[in-house]
Parts: sequence; structure tokens; C-alpha cells
Amino acid sequence: MTGAAQLDEMRRVSRYPKIKAILLNTLPPLPNSIEADDPNDTFLLAMSLAGDADYLVTGDRRAGLLQRGSIGRTRIVTPITFCDEAL
Repeated sequence: MTGAAQLDEMRRVSRYPKIKAILLNTLPPLPNSIEADDPNDTFLLAMSLAGDADYLVTGDRRAGLLQRGSIGRTRIVTPITFCDEAL
């Protein structure tokens, strides 16, 4: 559950330079050797690789991303771990 105030805060904070985002207009396909446990997460893995991301942050423990632990140089972590390490 969330509220308008929290969403406004997330929009504001997401513009901070230290939380810089790169906009990828198209994503390359994942290499054949990499599969997502949940096909709906394929774009997240492709985005992480294409953007050479430091972190992929997720709270979804059922989809298999957290269990993967990393993809390329990207660490796959929970929001708590990300906040502890990056902020």
C-alpha cells in the first residue's frame, strides 16, 4: 500500500544525481545462456545488462531474481540491502 505523498517523495528523490537513471529506448535480447525464471522479468535482466547497472533492486522473492544474486556485474538485492549499501 502507498499514498500520494509517498509517490511524490519517490518522484522527487529519483531525480537526485546519486540515483541517476539511464533511459534505454530499446533493449537487446538476453544472451541465450541466460533465462529468467519468470518470463515477465526478462526485461529487468536485459535492462541490467544493457545499462551495466550496479544494482537491480527487487522485493519479489518468488520470481527467482533474488536467488540468482547477480547478472553480469549487476547485484540483485532487496530494497533494504540496497539502502544499506548504496545510500
